[in-house]
Amino acid sequence: MWHEDVTKRLELAIVPPSLTIADALARLDRAGTGVLLLADDDRVLFGIVTDGDIRRHILSGESLDVPCANIATRTPLVATPETTKAEALHLMDHARDFVLNHLPVVDADRRIVGLVLRSDLVSTDHAGLSAVIMAGGFGTRLRPLTDTVPKPMLPVGDRPLLELTVERLRRSGIKRVNVTTHYLADAISNHFGDGHAFGVDMRYVPEDRPLGTAGALRLMEPTDEPLLVLNGDILTTVDFQALLAYHREHRADVTVGVRKYELQVPYGVVECDGALVRALREKPVRTFLVNAGIYLLEPSVMGFIPEGRRFDMTDLIQSLLDAGRRVASFPIVEYWLDIGRMADYEQAQDDVKHARL
Repeated sequence: MWHEDVTKRLELAIVPPSLTIADALARLDRAGTGVLLLADDDRVLFGIVTDGDIRRHILSGESLDVPCANIATRTPLVATPETTKAEALHLMDHARDFVLNHLPVVDADRRIVGLVLRSDLVSTDHAGLSAVIMAGGFGTRLRPLTDTVPKPMLPVGDRPLLELTVERLRRSGIKRVNVTTHYLADAISNHFGDGHAFGVDMRYVPEDRPLGTAGALRLMEPTDEPLLVLNGDILTTVDFQALLAYHREHRADVTVGVRKYELQVPYGVVECDGALVRALREKPVRTFLVNAGIYLLEPSVMGFIPEGRRFDMTDLIQSLLDAGRRVASFPIVEYWLDIGRMADYEQAQDDVKHARL
């Protein structure tokens, strides 16, 4: 029953437990499986490390130079060569508190003989979520470029930034794409039309006046699926399916994409206890998690957004936290660039030219 190209898949997915987490990041990107199988030379399963495991480790602030064995799940759910497709899908859906997207296949001696992905069992034509791109901003920091072109329609390489974003959404299986518009809205709607030429169903959410990064969501038609919200000035290769899996695993009402941001203090820092000096630190680096402008929302949170007034995503998240709802953070390790300043826009052009994304 298993995938015919299983040999190549296993070659990429099976790694030694000693592989560092830093190296596992690159290996996961190559494998495209969302999971690595840790095994000895005889392919006896030691454990698994998922995309989510690595992202949670990043949030901990611990080193990425430690072995994958340190964060592995030692007793993962597995299938056998006799497991049918229906049984495998049932295990993925019901054997844990959250939905699984992969099953190692092992023989009676726990030797790895296969790896089943959800995409082997169900159609990936629809990702199970829709998207909205916030594209109504004025782009004042990029003037004069944005005097006649809205920021999301500025060319990056030979195509508009917004077109690159729509293509990545389509490749992730997202077919319903909403775009909030305000400034120079016709430039967007005239380019994309109904979206069919770009492989998506494109709908527009016009704002008569700016309603903030969350307020415009109340203008959309209600949906019963999770909603991916993206700022329109972001260039990224983030794995939206990994984001959805992470969101479901954490049973979150909202998941916020975050990036690590390091700030070096340009002076030596003196740490004191009252009048006494306890330590000296020469130009220390402080690390923060910053909002990456990517969110995944459950339909139930729409009721927290007021109608007809400005309301930002930060307001929504604070309202949810005050109400005791679950808000998760998803560390983005893929390429990400906020094209908000001229230097960032020039960087995007260089990255596209040299195929860094």
